[in-house]
Amino acid sequence: MTPSSSPPHATPPQSPPPGRSIYLDAHATTPVDPRVLEAMLPYFSEKFGNAASRTHAYGWEAADAVDEARERAAAAIGAEPKEIIWTSGATESDNLALLGAAEMAKDGRDGLVVSSIEHQAVLDCAAHLGRKGIRVTIVGVGADGIVDPEEVAKAVDERTFLVSIMTANNEIGTLQPIDEIVRRVKARSSALVHTDAVQAIGRIPVEVAASGIDLLSLSAHKVYGPKGVGALYVRRRRPTVRLAPILHGGGHERGLRSGTLNVPGVVGFGLALEIAAQGRDAEVGRTRELRDHLRARLEGALDGIVINGHPTTRLPNNLNISFARIDAEELLREMPEIAVSTGAACSSASLEPSHVIRALGVGEARAQSSIRFGLTRFTTREEIDLAADRVIAAVQKLRAEVSSPTPSLSRESAHRSTNS
Repeated sequence: MTPSSSPPHATPPQSPPPGRSIYLDAHATTPVDPRVLEAMLPYFSEKFGNAASRTHAYGWEAADAVDEARERAAAAIGAEPKEIIWTSGATESDNLALLGAAEMAKDGRDGLVVSSIEHQAVLDCAAHLGRKGIRVTIVGVGADGIVDPEEVAKAVDERTFLVSIMTANNEIGTLQPIDEIVRRVKARSSALVHTDAVQAIGRIPVEVAASGIDLLSLSAHKVYGPKGVGALYVRRRRPTVRLAPILHGGGHERGLRSGTLNVPGVVGFGLALEIAAQGRDAEVGRTRELRDHLRARLEGALDGIVINGHPTTRLPNNLNISFARIDAEELLREMPEIAVSTGAACSSASLEPSHVIRALGVGEARAQSSIRFGLTRFTTREEIDLAADRVIAAVQKLRAEVSSPTPSLSRESAHRSTNS
């Protein structure tokens, strides 16, 4: 089951098959790597045991597979295997981190600090805690989408129990100075630090022991694993992090997450993390080159383009662009063969402009004209050129129409936001 040292790069057709799109929405989800799928398949039928069944070989076999996956996941982030808690995904991991820490907070600790560009799983959880009396402090970001570590530290006091700042943003791709944030927070208080590293893993180095992070959320389907499985890293020593469970009924996962484990998903997740760690350096260079090529193509053909987020301190596969005089929803409808997005999948029920773009301090028009491109492990240069051609043509067509009748700015069911 040992993966090869470099991820496979499938060669797609020169144009999408009928009814299919060129997929550039990796921040929403990624395709399952063929090696991951192959590793998972036996655990649906041949090796179908419950990992909690301790009295026979079927259960032992499943438990061994889960342990191996836990070792792989831990190695990918510089943790110990017992510090990995399996969940159903990053949303549950974020909830367990925030709600679990809040319930276990002692000595009048009632302060929670988050950034304004967190995933909705963190922001909605923080709002829920705020309604229950927790003091929630939201730290803003600069125009480049980066949190100032000193501003985070200033928001912390002796009653703060948790600081939650994501490692890499799921919309604009900006990378936060997590190590510096941890250092400054720990210098001022004993507050725990949680980070949502869903988008970062496999794209930048993530080392929990070296950074001092206490809690870290992961999701399989953002790293070429299956949907429906995630993990929460929970530090065991210096300090020992204690959380209250949010699910009850069996005491699985060190008592922190009851429920029968998704053994096929866990197996796939562990291997996906190992593959991502092994191939990270090569993949970073490849996707950055393709991303920069896409940007150059668009900037060379179109005026009125603004890059959202920091120009270089960002994920190598991310490009978020606002197109002046364009409504993003209309642009998506004009090019259905290109799978991109206007925001985050976690917010797909809302037609409001991205809270992340608005947090940059830009106007509503720029927020409503932003498109997110996310390159995958399997994206080719041919696809990038085809996508660039299509985007350029669509923008030029819509801008030409603006000079005559004012185009409709309706934002109905064609909304296709994505994105953890």
